Amino acid sequence: MPDPGSSPLQSSLPAAAARAHAHPHAAGGVALPGPPSVPVPAAGAVPVGASVPVDVPGPGDVPAPVDVPVPDDGPVGGLIDRHVGEGAGAVTRSSPAALERILRGPSGLGTASVHLARREEPPVSPAPETPEEGNPIPGLYYHPVPEPDPARVAEVGRRIKEWAVDEVQAYPPEWEDQFDGFSIGRYMVACHPDAPTVEHVMLAARLMVAENAVDDCYCEDHGGSPIGLGGRLLLAHTALDPLHTTAEYEPEWGKSLWSDAPRRTYRSAMEYFLEMATPSQADRFRHDMARLHMGYLAEAAWAETDHMPEVWEYLAMRQFNNFRPCPTLTDSVGGYELPADLHARPDMQRVIALAGNATTIVNDLYSYTKELKSPGRHLNLPVVLAEREGISDQEAYLKAVEVHNDLMRGFESEAATLAAACPVPNVLRFLRGVAVWVDGNHYWHQTNTYRYSLPDFW
Repeated sequence: MPDPGSSPLQSSLPAAAARAHAHPHAAGGVALPGPPSVPVPAAGAVPVGASVPVDVPGPGDVPAPVDVPVPDDGPVGGLIDRHVGEGAGAVTRSSPAALERILRGPSGLGTASVHLARREEPPVSPAPETPEEGNPIPGLYYHPVPEPDPARVAEVGRRIKEWAVDEVQAYPPEWEDQFDGFSIGRYMVACHPDAPTVEHVMLAARLMVAENAVDDCYCEDHGGSPIGLGGRLLLAHTALDPLHTTAEYEPEWGKSLWSDAPRRTYRSAMEYFLEMATPSQADRFRHDMARLHMGYLAEAAWAETDHMPEVWEYLAMRQFNNFRPCPTLTDSVGGYELPADLHARPDMQRVIALAGNATTIVNDLYSYTKELKSPGRHLNLPVVLAEREGISDQEAYLKAVEVHNDLMRGFESEAATLAAACPVPNVLRFLRGVAVWVDGNHYWHQTNTYRYSLPDFW
């Protein structure tokens, strides 16, 4: 699959000046039992940043690579000295010109948030095509993004609802307003603006819907319970990581994958994913989903025993029960591959973990009032801080904002150090894509006023 080029100019991390090497995307893993999936519709080539037509070209069309030019002007030396030069693998003004070009990032209108350097002043928002809904949390460190392409948002929204309703029956009719209010199309397009086709965005969209079906139906609002959760999650996980058993018992397992909405959505979303991802990318995703399920189980165990975790314990749980499986798809959705040895580097794993932790605290903060209105006690960082540190709800919420900001700055600092230490094009592009996902995740939380509202703490 040709590489469509580096991510659009909206991230807080450096642009990739050169395209990553193309990797063939052979279908990996074991085919899952059950009725065959509907064939994945071919998607046409769409230049990054352009509107996406709803009509899709035929299967013979191949996405063309897109080069994103890197300007020759700009304060390269000052930027590198200010930030990358602070840590291990520091880069100085005497670094090779190619590395400087990679680390520099773009310049010009609307690119103020792209620099590697830590910024103390509030970010300046690019002018959106339409006014954004919702207000950002005061004091929260984030980077605004351009409005996602409306044509692509609409097409992803149409396709994901068709899949959820007609193919996998992910929700009953009475949940339709909640599904629409989730705004999955806007979410995924904002997080993956460099996806070469609509079908690439759909890989992430289906898996996001599937993960939410498991969370809602097994753990949370729609019939979820901590009692027996481990058994349900284990069987659902076999829709992602297939059971290898005897011919006598395999058919019964295959039938079980159709027994409830979470397993149906996992099975179908994973089959689509396997058609476009490499075996290494599929295995990486399964690993991160196992992490997610372990986090679900820890939170469920605390609910069963009425345990209020220490703050550090809560943050440990949230490192597993978090958004990590979503940015791990960055290269799959972008149409390229970060090789397994580069993904497994300890410094890359730290960057990915910090990104997942920061985005998950964003969810804690924006969903705070929603969870207070829900039955039972929902653990989130402000609640745990108030209980364990004996402070008011307002003080706890504002402290949680600072925890998020520290995680965000740690993510950006570690990513900048890694970019300097390993200036491989697909490493740089992956780092940039993860940063774009972080920014898009905040955008969706801020603008989703159907689901979220802010507390009156300011």
